[in-house]
Amino acid sequence: MPRRLAYAAAGLILTASVAAPAAAEPLSSISVPRGPDSPGYQLRIDTARLGISLSRGGEQLLRTASDAFTFDGGVATRVRSISREGTTVVARADSTAGRTVALRITPRPDRFELKWTVDGLAAGQRATHFDLTSSGHWYGGGETSEGKTQPYPLSAGTVDEPEFSPASYMMQEPYFFTSKSVGLFVRTAQPMKVTLAGGRGDLTVTNSAEYSSTVFVESSRRAVYDDYVGEVGKPAKSDASAAEYASPLWNSWAQYYRDIDQDKVLSWARDLKAAGVAGHTVQLDDKWESNYGNLTFDQKTFPDPKKLAADIHAMGQKFGLWTTFWINLDSANYAYARDHGYLVRAKGNPAQPCTVTWWNGTAGIIDLGNPQARDWYTGNLRKLMADYGVDGFKFDTRFFDDRCAATGNLTPQDYQKLGADMTDAFDQQGAGIRTHWGNQRYGFVIRAVDADTTWDGLRTSLRRASAISANGYPFVETDMIGGSNSMPPPSREVLVRWAQAASLMPLMYASTSPVTTVDTTTGKPVAYPADTAKLYADAVRTHAKLAGYLKTQVQQAVKDGTPIMRPVYFDFPADHRFDTVDDEWLLGPALLAAPMITAGSTRDIALPSGLWFDPHTKRVELGGRTLHDYAAPLDTTPMFVRIGAPGWAGLASTLSR
Repeated sequence: MPRRLAYAAAGLILTASVAAPAAAEPLSSISVPRGPDSPGYQLRIDTARLGISLSRGGEQLLRTASDAFTFDGGVATRVRSISREGTTVVARADSTAGRTVALRITPRPDRFELKWTVDGLAAGQRATHFDLTSSGHWYGGGETSEGKTQPYPLSAGTVDEPEFSPASYMMQEPYFFTSKSVGLFVRTAQPMKVTLAGGRGDLTVTNSAEYSSTVFVESSRRAVYDDYVGEVGKPAKSDASAAEYASPLWNSWAQYYRDIDQDKVLSWARDLKAAGVAGHTVQLDDKWESNYGNLTFDQKTFPDPKKLAADIHAMGQKFGLWTTFWINLDSANYAYARDHGYLVRAKGNPAQPCTVTWWNGTAGIIDLGNPQARDWYTGNLRKLMADYGVDGFKFDTRFFDDRCAATGNLTPQDYQKLGADMTDAFDQQGAGIRTHWGNQRYGFVIRAVDADTTWDGLRTSLRRASAISANGYPFVETDMIGGSNSMPPPSREVLVRWAQAASLMPLMYASTSPVTTVDTTTGKPVAYPADTAKLYADAVRTHAKLAGYLKTQVQQAVKDGTPIMRPVYFDFPADHRFDTVDDEWLLGPALLAAPMITAGSTRDIALPSGLWFDPHTKRVELGGRTLHDYAAPLDTTPMFVRIGAPGWAGLASTLSR
């Protein structure tokens, strides 16, 4: 006869049924009752072949695949025993490698801890595999790699990230959530491998002896978000100033790429001011340096950088520089950093610096694990500020590379935090830094990675920004308005529509001038039609009108982590129309953004329930329906104010002017 164990602890009810050896397919089940702040759930452990199944009220929420738990050279199979250690259920299973897999589940009212190890096996790969078809749509994870399509939701396409890592240039978090209000937080400081394809999800941790995760079980996706932010931390501040929220940052990259000099930059800045689209800062991007990592101006192209900074200041703007954390081997600073032990070391040969290839050559990486290296680097930055009137920096590249060896016991995640601490001492000028994997508390502006200068690039950049925001980084912006990626400049329509979409986001990040630019693929100048600058300026003015409203949203984000740009289903969880909508979002609680992000002059707009004021038509629309063929000529950015929401009256008045 089976032996039955029952107990109640912390409001949980557990029944574990373990059959005598002759019995087939024994099961264990955990039941968490509904509570004031939790919807309740049921969890079953499959003992025929170790796996789990999560449900609520008979509805399946999450289920592992048939090969649920795999490791280097093995797969967990039949469960041999189930026991209890306090409130933790421990299932021990055989494996194809002849080793015992120990699965530990600790239930709580709104989540459970899921951990597993392999007896006698050192650190390596541990993978948990999920059946996506049972859990609705999957979101989260952050950005997919450059050059890859970013599906929306993630489970609607293919995600294949063999280097999903704290050291990645992509904004990535080991956190996923579903349309059935389940969240999955993988607790690792090491690189992962992530694949979502064909109804299957594979989440693999590396360099670890344990697979450790938390599964949140809630009644809404917003509640799952709050759970995750409760674990990793909300922003302690906003790193951006009021001016940086109110007007654009102008960076030279997409305007000129590497073909840059002092006269071009000054002409570009003057054109922007004359066109009425000037912002708070003008930044020099790539190729202002004599060589990558030298942190000195190229005197051939920038003969008088102090005067350039003064000229920019005279226009009422700050002056900034792009800087990389990597030092090319042919730069003067490389030999100095190498000889002083300031570079990250090579794997397997600590006597040598690690060298890595990047988009501008071969380089060494400053070792932030060495305080002297950090102080040397930041000293160079402060010298640029003192000598030339530089106000701040756009920090680019990564703080570590998985091809290198970490110093001491540091992890790739530790290097993210070291980099965040170092850059936090400088004005990031609304460009922010691309730091992730648990760095929400810094409150940095986060820019989406480079995108194509096309309609697809615009949609991809918005998807990325939305994913970053839903991972707990509320101060987001797209890639440079109009895109970049060393492509021909965007068309007039793409440039204007991108500016309009960015105007309904927390910050605007710009580069391509709506007056004239250069097609760097041909070297030929490109002059936009005369009304392009006016349309762009209208978008900048729209964003400026939101300054007071955005200030309130920034304060809310610092108070409780509330994302400013968020999917509509965060505020309207029962409206599943928005599960797959990527061209509408909420900016705070009162503004629905529905910009045109495709060619054309009409679009359908799904309105959530309630009453919505249209600043363009001055009409009030009843929600809970779809507006078909809404007119959106090139001078119109569709948006709606939610009547009754906090801040709606002032917003409606301001946007109607």
